[in-house]
Amino acid sequence: MSSSLAIYNSLSRAKEPFEPLHPGIATIYVCGPTVYGHAHLGHAKSYVSFDVVVRWMRHLGLKVKYVQNITDVGHLTDDADEGEDKIQKQARLEKTEPMEIAQYYTRSFYEDMDRLGVERPNIAPTATGHIPEQIALVERLVESGHAYESGGNVYFDVNSFAGYGKLSGRTDQAALQSGGRVAERSDKRNPSDFALWKKAEAGHIMKWNSPWGEGYPGWHLECSAMSMKYLGETIDIHGGGMENKFPHHDCEIAQSEAATGKPYVRCWMHNNMVTVDGVKMGKSLKNFVNLKELFDTFAPLVIRFFILQSHYRSPLDFSEAAIKASQSGFEKLQETYKRLLEATPGEGVDTFKMFIAEDKIVEALNDDFNTPIAISKIFEFVKVLNGALDRPQGLSSKSIDRSIALLETYAGEVLGILKSRDELLSGESGESARTLDEVMEVLLELRKEARANKDFATSDKIRDLLLQRGIEVKDTKEGATWSKKKA
Repeated sequence: MSSSLAIYNSLSRAKEPFEPLHPGIATIYVCGPTVYGHAHLGHAKSYVSFDVVVRWMRHLGLKVKYVQNITDVGHLTDDADEGEDKIQKQARLEKTEPMEIAQYYTRSFYEDMDRLGVERPNIAPTATGHIPEQIALVERLVESGHAYESGGNVYFDVNSFAGYGKLSGRTDQAALQSGGRVAERSDKRNPSDFALWKKAEAGHIMKWNSPWGEGYPGWHLECSAMSMKYLGETIDIHGGGMENKFPHHDCEIAQSEAATGKPYVRCWMHNNMVTVDGVKMGKSLKNFVNLKELFDTFAPLVIRFFILQSHYRSPLDFSEAAIKASQSGFEKLQETYKRLLEATPGEGVDTFKMFIAEDKIVEALNDDFNTPIAISKIFEFVKVLNGALDRPQGLSSKSIDRSIALLETYAGEVLGILKSRDELLSGESGESARTLDEVMEVLLELRKEARANKDFATSDKIRDLLLQRGIEVKDTKEGATWSKKKA
């Protein structure tokens, strides 16, 4: 079935049929976040988009090996080879250790992705956890003549690799030098050369021993080292933001293919950016929308729905009005799903033209993961469904089951924009369920303290008040448990 899937390859600049290198197994590497701040809507667009890629491939029957890294060292403030490490800079601002910054914002990132329904990657390697692999790759490049040491730094010699810049199209030296933003005082042979290993200057905290002295890896190095370690020297798909084509991905291609002599990536996928009034959203521009703050106004699944209403290769312009419009459509989808779950079987015919919708949805997703078209076809199906449910004869049991299966498969399993049955039928959202868990944790802790102090009157009062509100507390040998009483 995977043979019908076509993906736009940023390298060839054309849609190509997807056939994995190893039959039945798809290897995917996606550039993860640099963890020095909370995730914003731009991060959400990227990782929600690639989440659908992975979900759809698994739906097609492929075993997907998905690796998404965490950059916790080496990403400098100018995105090239100059400036301060972003994480070390944030640690200085917050007066703490760089690794504490990295750990804190990594946890924050996964918390936000979990709330968006983004499934975790198979492997989430960190740059700091793979220093030996990065040093080994640098040594390999130095030995083969593709890299050189200069004053404790090691640079890749772009003149040694004929294909440098082929992904971004920046193949002329003037463009490469301009793009590199390298100062004249640099110890590089050529301004376009990029850092594989950087010498740690005085006061630099994040540093490791290497054959070239104390230092730290260049930003581009980690993705090559980690992708090849876990997915092999040639991988099926490498994904990331469009802004990473140059210099990041061009540098990955050069260092990887120079080291192995093999094609590094068979298909490059790049998601477009989120904009605010037409300008790219980003931390450096200070126009980003923090996801945690956004979740205070809109449910995470509404944000996911909003993102998927644009194609991953198209820009997504942020405004509260646009998200509110998405919220209306999202709620309509949930209401129809709930109607189906609660519907009483009638005499409606079993074969509807509406089931042609499934073919259209599959066709859209196989066409470079066209989520806006897939969603539009789901809503055409929803319109017909509501019309059938409104008629006196309703839907037959078989039609109800088939309709539920279609929505749960494509809106739920693949796109991740459908609430669970429990949430819909109980009327309780995942957010409110999480809040209730947290509140009950506090109440049970207070009750435990009261019992330890032999204040049984307070302990019993907490239990009785909860029972009046439909929550039953039971004391066991392992501690107190709670559950909602059935209506």
